[in-house]
Amino acid sequence: MPTISMFYGILVAMYVLDIEKHHSPHIHVRYNEFNIVLGIPEGNVLDGSIPARQMKLVQAWIELHREDLMADWILASSGQTPFKIDPLR
Repeated sequence: MPTISMFYGILVAMYVLDIEKHHSPHIHVRYNEFNIVLGIPEGNVLDGSIPARQMKLVQAWIELHREDLMADWILASSGQTPFKIDPLR
């Protein structure tokens, strides 16, 4: 699972060819022992949870990088490695 961004201890990844479980564009986010799957482009929760503060950071990051995330999803769903996306600063 390629990590596409890291910021404030949050790891954002996108599985290559991971369309069977969630069937829609999504990212996997890890923060310490927490894991969450968020739909893109909206940032809706598909599975799991993370603390509220980190959730706000991730949602802000999604808002800033919506187009990049969708472009990465197209790459990942066709078996290609997604590009890195700038972290939240």
